[in-house]
Formats: sequence, C-alpha cells, structure tokens
Amino acid sequence: MTDTVEPTAPLTKRQRQAAKIAEAASSPIGWLLLKILLLAVVDAIAVYAAFVLYMHQEWLILALVIAVTVFVNYIYFSRRRVPAKYLTPGIIFLVVFQVFTLLYTGYIGFTNYGTGHNGSKGQAISSLLASAQERVEDSPTYPVTVVEQFGTYGLLVTDPDSGDALLGTADQPLQQVQAEFDGGKAVAVDGWTTLPLATVFTLSEQLENLAVPFSDDPNDGSLRAPDGQSGYLYVSTLEYDADADAITDTRTGTVYADIGTGAFTAENGEELLPGWQVTVGFDNFVRAVTDASIRGPLISVTIWTFVFAIISVATTFFLGLLLALVFNNTRMRFRNGYRIIMILPYAFPAFLSALVWAGMMNESFGFINQVIFGGADIPWLTDPTLAKVSILIVNLWLGFPYMFLVCMGALQGIPEDVNEAAVMDGANPWQVFRRIKLPLLLVTVAPLLISSFAFNFNNFNLIYMLTNGGPRFSDVSIPVGHTDILISMVYKVAFTGQTRDYGLASAFTILIFIVVATISIISFRKTKALEELN
Repeated sequence: MTDTVEPTAPLTKRQRQAAKIAEAASSPIGWLLLKILLLAVVDAIAVYAAFVLYMHQEWLILALVIAVTVFVNYIYFSRRRVPAKYLTPGIIFLVVFQVFTLLYTGYIGFTNYGTGHNGSKGQAISSLLASAQERVEDSPTYPVTVVEQFGTYGLLVTDPDSGDALLGTADQPLQQVQAEFDGGKAVAVDGWTTLPLATVFTLSEQLENLAVPFSDDPNDGSLRAPDGQSGYLYVSTLEYDADADAITDTRTGTVYADIGTGAFTAENGEELLPGWQVTVGFDNFVRAVTDASIRGPLISVTIWTFVFAIISVATTFFLGLLLALVFNNTRMRFRNGYRIIMILPYAFPAFLSALVWAGMMNESFGFINQVIFGGADIPWLTDPTLAKVSILIVNLWLGFPYMFLVCMGALQGIPEDVNEAAVMDGANPWQVFRRIKLPLLLVTVAPLLISSFAFNFNNFNLIYMLTNGGPRFSDVSIPVGHTDILISMVYKVAFTGQTRDYGLASAFTILIFIVVATISIISFRKTKALEELN
C-alpha cells in the first residue's frame, strides 16, 4: 500500500512576499539589520529627548535617559541576555506609564503645586518684577530688529551710545553679538531669521508681552519694543534684594520676605503671586479634613461615591442575573435574538449614551418629560435627589448587559448533573438557586463584582457627561456639586475654577487609591472562602 501525496495549491503573491520577509528575517544578517534599525529609532528618540532635557537643565532625568539608552543597547547587542530582551520593553513601559505616574502623583500631593505656585523661585521673581514694570521717563530709544529662531522671538538691539549689537529673548538677557548693520542699525545675526515689517505688524500681541531682561540682575529692568522698531527701558516698581531674600515695593515701602510658604509674604500676611513650588508635607491632607469649606463637600462626596458604587454594582448584578436566569431557559423561543437586544447598551460607547440620556432628561425639551410625562417639568438633572436617581438609572441601563453576559457564562458553566442531583433530593427551584447555583455563581462572579465596584468608584465619564457633577454646592471653596464623586471632584479641583490646586487634587487621589486598595484587598480575602465550594 503506497502513500499518495496530495498536490498543494500554488502560493499567492502576498504569501510569497511574506515568505521572503520571513526568510530574510530568519537569517543572522536579516535579524541584525532589523535590530540595528529599531535601535536606531530608539536612539534617535533618546538623543532628541536628551537635547530637550539639556536645554531645560533637567539633569536627573537626562542622566536616567542616557543610562536607560545605554542599557537597552547593551541588552540587544548582547548574545547572552535573551530573557532580558523580552522583558526590557515591558518593564520600561511599566515604569514610565505606571510607576512614574504613581510616584509623581504622590510627590505632588506633598507640594503646593497649583495656580500661582507652578514654577521655580527664580521664575517667580522674574515674573513679579516684570508684572510691575513701568517705562523709564528719560529712557533712550533703542533701534530694534525683531528676529526669530525655532519659534522663539528675540530682539536685536543697537546700543545708541556705543553702537554695539545686543541680542536677547524673554529668557536670555541682552548680550553683545556680531551682527550685520544697515545705516548704523543691526539688522541680521547668524542663526536667527530677521522678520520683515509686514510680519512684525502681525505680531503686535506677542511683542507687547515680550520683555527682554537688560542684564542678569532683574533690578536692571528690561527692554520692550511694542511696535517692533523702537525699544525702551522698563524698570519694575518691585526691587529684589538677593542678600535679604526679600522684595520691596518702592512705592509703598512694603517688604515681602520668603517665609517658606512658596510666596513672598508681608508682615500682615499679604502674598505676592505668582509664588513657586515648595514641599508642604501633609498640609494638603490636613487642609482636606480641617478646612470647613473643603471638609463639608468632601464628606458628602465620599458618602455619595460609596452609595453610588454599591447601588450600581448591586442593581446591575441582580438585573443581569435575573435576565441570565430567564434567557438561560432552553424552552424559551428566540432567546438568541433577545440576548442580542439585551447587550445593545453595552455595545455603544458609554460617554455617547450618557449624552443621549442627558438630552432625554432635559427639563425643558427632553423626551421623557415631553412625551412620556406629557410636558411635565421634572428636574431630572437639576434637583439634587432626582439627579442622583437619574445617574443610578442611567448607570443601570449601561451596566446590566455586562453582568448579564458574565452571569450567563457562569450559569452555563455549572454542571447540569449538580442541578439534577438536587432535584432528585427533593429541592425546589428556589432552593436549587439559593443553595447551589448562587454560591457556585459567586465563585466566578465575586472578583468581577469587586472590579465593577472599583470601576464605578471612579466612573468619571458618566458623572461628567450626564450632570457634570451638578447641581453645585453653595458656599464652598472648591467647585463641586451634589452628584460629584471623588474622581470628578479631583478633576474639578485640579483643572477647573479660577484657582487650580494640583497638590490638593493629588492628595485626594492618594486617599482614593488607599480606599479602593483597602476595599479590594479585604474583598479578595473574603472571596477565598468561596473557593472551597469548588
């Protein structure tokens, strides 16, 4: 008996191309070229990052970038470090996008970083002196040429006394340079692009705000050229004394000293802003629980966050379980079609569904008031109590399909002979469900319920899209409302309002992390008891 070999179909053009690529990559030269190409991309990005960090004098991060780049090249050019070649990309992404984010958020929680305190002390001094500048009455006129380099505008100045050319930007004081002159006026300098007058006229807003320091001493003032052609000396009414580390208002004689709070402060407590970023220890945490204007809304928001997360998990689970029990009955006709209908809310983006519900619940022209309730004026989203009920209803509509799918899969995983044995022992359907199906179901579903609680605890999209946290609390110092949860409150403290307190928001974030982590750890330990049922 002979074996017959079946003829194989000819390879397509795409298959032949893929085979050539695989063959080339499988050879040592192919792998080497691919490795060199990928490392070249990584090194190019690292060189660019190093250049930017060097320009901003971020020495620690610069050293880390160089060290990691050298380490990556060593790993991938080595023939022995095979496990490290697979682990290195994942570890780098983990450190950058997870570990660094957590550590940096924790660090910000112990600082005063926020509006008025988002720079260094040197930047604060320069900003304060620049904001109080006034034109010197007898200031000479400095011929000016506006120049540009990599998007940075500078002033090419001709000294009316010596005729020397001076160049400076908002960050770099005037320094003498070699320039080209036309009629006794410096008009061009190497490395910079001279802007024509037609372009200068379109930059009036930028030029009005452009102040070039006259020297390294901020008390010497700065040069301004609002029209882009003639510059004048401006001197600040605030005078900085480096020896005393204080700023004096020359008009009133008030002295503002550095008392360690991140701002120059007078004896009567008045602060000069902007200040600078400093470490304040646990002040943000203490302020969150002692400041009455913050403590009140924080307690209300925290209670509502727990209520919202617990009720959301409970209602979506029980509704999903009920529907799973109904549609798991093999005697039901068209159950596959019903299942598809049930999971439709889960198929649409949650933020889009929340926007649709916000429109339907509008008090004036919403579908629910106008059609279902015959033109009633029910304040679904503006009344504190109804707004919370509305959020729970919408979240139930969004969340039950997920629980329905989970419970359906868990129920189908329960062996049928377990149910049959219970029936033969005389158990009724309720007893079978309560004593057999539900405990076995919780073995699978309990970890998902914990993750669902953590998700709803930080369900920012629903709150932001449906009510934006409103209606707002009155007489509070932070812009939060009755339906805000902790995560949306953190967002508002950090990114909305006239003052943005990143330090306080980071402190809230740390508290949220501790709460969710504690609940998750306790819950997972409790669920271990369910594993004995298996």
